[in-house]
Amino acid sequence: MSKLEVLTPQNSQMIFIDQQPQMAFGVQSMDRQALKNNVVALAKSAKAFGIPTTITTVETMAFSGHTYPELLAVFPENTILERSSMNSWDDQNVRDALALGAAQGRKKIVVSGLWTEVCNLGFALSCMNDTDYEIYMVADASGGTSADAHKYAMDRMVQVGVIPVTWQQVLLEWQRDWARRDTYDAVMDIVREHSGAYGMGVDYAYTMVHKAPERVAHGGTIGPNLVK
Repeated sequence: MSKLEVLTPQNSQMIFIDQQPQMAFGVQSMDRQALKNNVVALAKSAKAFGIPTTITTVETMAFSGHTYPELLAVFPENTILERSSMNSWDDQNVRDALALGAAQGRKKIVVSGLWTEVCNLGFALSCMNDTDYEIYMVADASGGTSADAHKYAMDRMVQVGVIPVTWQQVLLEWQRDWARRDTYDAVMDIVREHSGAYGMGVDYAYTMVHKAPERVAHGGTIGPNLVK
């Protein structure tokens, strides 16, 4: 499969690695609230396009804690694959889950995980060494224990062929054409909730330019009432 081929809902699958609170506590490469926002946005993106998604955790009860509830709420039906290994590729359940998608032609693996320099790096190198899968590392939905730790892990992965992406890049690559109306509304919902100024701009354009109703019901408006 060529790396010139864009991500599509048919050639992709998704894995979330160790998106757990104790792992997030150690992240220093980006704001942790922004990190969680991006992880949840990426999860909703995968859900909207029917992307097979694997969720794997490490040492949940002994150290890392439970996966973010906001992430689990997107995939309430998913089985969580618990591991003892730092490298997810060392766990047969993870390999088997990804192999199911690969057998359907989904050899582009979109990855979001903690920490970039350990769990993401080890998985990416080992998986690519053993298979013909392609790894798309979501840089802004992954975090390291320092800015340098994240950067140099990303650099090392890019040197061996891992493709760096961002969550919104993935979302819009899956959508590709605004004429695809079956996913248009879901994409716009994700953008408005998770894309910061872009989402605010969409809300503004919908309500002020296109005169759409506001997204939420609220109490009435009074005023202005100038002091006399």
